[in-house]
Amino acid sequence: MKDTAIKKIRQLGFQWQTQDPFLFCAYHLDEFPAGNDELGPTASLEGRNIGQDFTIKDGWRMYHGSKVPGFPAHPHKGFETVTLVERGFADHSDSLGAAGRFGQGDVQWMTAGKGVMHSEMFPLLKKDEKNPLLLFQLWLNLPKAKKNVPPHFKMLWGETIPVHTEKDENGNQISIKIIAGQYGDQKAPSPNPDSWAADPENHVAIWTIKLAPNAKWTLPSTAKDINRSLFFYQGEKLNVEGFEVPEGHSLDLFSEKEITFVNGDQPAELLFLQGKPIDEPVVQHGPFVMNSTQEIHQAMTEFQQTQFGGWPWPNHEPTHPKEKGRFAIHADGREEVKDQ
Repeated sequence: MKDTAIKKIRQLGFQWQTQDPFLFCAYHLDEFPAGNDELGPTASLEGRNIGQDFTIKDGWRMYHGSKVPGFPAHPHKGFETVTLVERGFADHSDSLGAAGRFGQGDVQWMTAGKGVMHSEMFPLLKKDEKNPLLLFQLWLNLPKAKKNVPPHFKMLWGETIPVHTEKDENGNQISIKIIAGQYGDQKAPSPNPDSWAADPENHVAIWTIKLAPNAKWTLPSTAKDINRSLFFYQGEKLNVEGFEVPEGHSLDLFSEKEITFVNGDQPAELLFLQGKPIDEPVVQHGPFVMNSTQEIHQAMTEFQQTQFGGWPWPNHEPTHPKEKGRFAIHADGREEVKDQ
């Protein structure tokens, strides 16, 4: 049998199947229309299942939003969300009083820990043209010892995230954005302090990769028994180890083997996830991820009693003023302003 670096090839759906320590990846690609004065779509919402609109109609979805697309206030406990907004914007508000608007290459890293409520709305800021959105949200698990740490969020602004560029032997460009981990001599910004990614021994990596047409790229090997997956979400095809992999597939890979990809005739975009497995029981009930059914029941009871701090915003679908640029206000009052 051929000595292969490929464990498994899968077809991608709306939620991408990941490997421990990741729980899953949600992939959002929407061609939203021009926005109205409320930052929602100018197009009619007739015929949509408002509150549960996950069917692509005219190239976009409202998700759980009623006027603005997105995800109104909902709880999380026991894991982290890492939200990559490659195109478009997200408006964040949470039960700790923190808020922000980020996008166009920014990443929000949120440790839910012992529990937080937040909303994630997608404001349509342009009134005279379309508002495309490309967003990934990764659920990264926390080990049992960290399930009940205080909630915390951090912004990785696009300008601070390193991008490694190289050219293959024929001059075709490869570009790797390093959100977590290290590629060559370039390191990502520090993750949240309680994250599984905070310990380099866990080999956590989150990269987005762009390959020019016909580019040839070799993914280096790493330590043994590290879970790694490559998600091919835009392009035509990749040639790898004699396979022709079409767009819309993922590859689970053996970590101790390097592997070479040759892109097809169209530009390709990929997401790479890697990490040492936490290797603990995972019991998930909606937005709660714990180690046992009993802990899930405790989490649900706690949320019913405390609402994880309550909701300080005027409604469950808050957006920020249209004139605001990219910004973040943290629970301690610290403010970051990127665009006026």
